[in-house]
Amino acid sequence: MIKGVIFDLDGTLLDSMAVWSSIDREFLEESGVKDIPPDISDIVKKMTVDASSQYFIDRFGLSCTKDYVIHRIEEMVRERYEKKIPLKPYAAELMDFLDSRGIPYGVATATYKGLAEAALRRCGVYERIRFLLTDSDYPQGKNLPDIFLGAAQLLGTQPRDTLVIEDSLHCIETARAAGFMTAGVYDPVSDADFEEIVKISDYNVKTLKEIINIF
Repeated sequence: MIKGVIFDLDGTLLDSMAVWSSIDREFLEESGVKDIPPDISDIVKKMTVDASSQYFIDRFGLSCTKDYVIHRIEEMVRERYEKKIPLKPYAAELMDFLDSRGIPYGVATATYKGLAEAALRRCGVYERIRFLLTDSDYPQGKNLPDIFLGAAQLLGTQPRDTLVIEDSLHCIETARAAGFMTAGVYDPVSDADFEEIVKISDYNVKTLKEIINIF
């Protein structure tokens, strides 16, 4: 029986993954990098903000500081989070369903906390979630299960009774290894991983509306 839900943000609740696929290239081009690998976003998507910023400096020999990279990328995407990025289809309807069942839920994400909060507030759902956990709370991000375990503690649930809803393969792997139920959500940016997501997750869906059927 599912007693609590942990949502990912980008690609799961927010239709924002395309932003991150382009922003890495935009930042590197702005920094004067000429030969940008076509898979750069795939490489850094598994990293925390801190780790990806250091990776850019080390791999491309940037002369700036890690703090500059962190804050510049945040600055570049801020307007999109504050004004443009929408919820994924059926996100609000799924929250309505969970509320009707008295099932608590929160968000665990690798996105900048200020941006995540701004987008969720603009979309009118921030007050509905129990918590918003990010890399600032758990510096290792979703490479370790701590952020999921901390989220379950805030929900008052055990991992086996908690559904983690994610669009990223490595995050599903982390949650599953820690004993959580997992639901893989399709996002076009993660299309190449979806076949593997289907194999390892307890449930897999094309839209959030299908999550309701899990209950």
